[in-house]
Amino acid sequence: MLSDSRFKASLLSRRTILGGGIAGVAAGLLPVPGLRNLAFAGPGPDRPLLIVVHLRGGCDGLNLISPASDPDFIEARASELRVAVDGPDAGHALANGPDAKVDFRLHAQAGGMAELYQGGQLAFLHAVGLTDGTRSHFVATDMIERGVADAASLNRLNDGWLSRALAVDGPPRGLVAASASGAVSGELAGLPSAIAVPSLDGGLAPPGGPQAAEVLKRLYAFTAGDVGVAGRDALGAMATIDGRLPRDAQGHIQGYQAEAHVDYGPAAEFGRPLKALAQLIKMDVGLQAATVDIGGWDTHEYQPGRFRAAVDHLSNGLAQFWNDMARYHDRMVLVTLTEFGRRLRSNKSQGTDHGRAGVMAVLGGKVRGGRFYGAWPGMAPDKLDEGVDLAVATDYRRVLTEVLEMREGRRLPAIFPAYAYPGPLGLFGALPTKA
Repeated sequence: MLSDSRFKASLLSRRTILGGGIAGVAAGLLPVPGLRNLAFAGPGPDRPLLIVVHLRGGCDGLNLISPASDPDFIEARASELRVAVDGPDAGHALANGPDAKVDFRLHAQAGGMAELYQGGQLAFLHAVGLTDGTRSHFVATDMIERGVADAASLNRLNDGWLSRALAVDGPPRGLVAASASGAVSGELAGLPSAIAVPSLDGGLAPPGGPQAAEVLKRLYAFTAGDVGVAGRDALGAMATIDGRLPRDAQGHIQGYQAEAHVDYGPAAEFGRPLKALAQLIKMDVGLQAATVDIGGWDTHEYQPGRFRAAVDHLSNGLAQFWNDMARYHDRMVLVTLTEFGRRLRSNKSQGTDHGRAGVMAVLGGKVRGGRFYGAWPGMAPDKLDEGVDLAVATDYRRVLTEVLEMREGRRLPAIFPAYAYPGPLGLFGALPTKA
């Protein structure tokens, strides 16, 4: 079993090689002198901007949102891996839980998320995930990113579900999608124009200097076909972004100024990509979708402290990003997902091993928040998956389909192969029925 740090490192390496394409290569090598900047138009005030936050490593949904008063849950799980209902470390009570007889509590460190939930902008889905179980990070992550439910389907797909959604009306041009990380995420695989923007603090000059820039410029200027178009688009997009960064009289990049009272510091490493994404969105360059990663969820040992820190960073990051995006609330829809949840019973190292169902969250100005969606299977022994895991009651593809159809304002052709969409859960109220 890979440790969390080794898992993240190997996952990043493999994604850089297999999933980045020209965008992943170009992301750190721009701008290019002499290459024309692309003219981008914003997506318009009514077209939602979709942001996918991947909790990498397998977030323990039962430690994030506990069925705190459920006697079966209390009997099965150690107290330090449950959310308390009273005392100094009591979790945040959540109204409108998925089971009226159970007190569902959000982790004590998730104060920012609790405020968003109580304010009606954030909704939760518990017992959600892949319908075909796997204990492998790599396989589960690939399935989630490709938008399938079984490993066999991976052999038939080379693109991500978000790439397919963005190309539903034909190949998109310009800067429509970005990953706020060191490589383009698997959700955007197969979208040649997608770019990776881990940070804008130092601009986007090529690490190899002017000579490397000139090589890239000449390489893609004379490359024919889709590869050439993708290369020129990526280079032009990055040159455009770099050209819009604020600079002083000496040409030095000026630090990003978030909205008043916004501080990304408490979000730690999660704050840096969120800050870069906020800055990119505010440039109004036509961005329609973005992905962000937050790691630290592979908690096989010493989970109480590690999980506490991870939840603190996640909650602070989402709250600060929401406040920073005040002008975009009605356009923005943010979805969190993870490859799988964790086992109900802890192991001997104060941790949890790979499980099944987890938690998703949906945040946005048009979200009917302050409530849970989807069914709750319960924690009774006969309701558990293989007697050890929280069972999956809601297919993750159902949530994503509803989000995508709200984004488009219409019914969509199949984005998720071999999936029969049963209809919306009601996250946004009534959705258009026109094709």
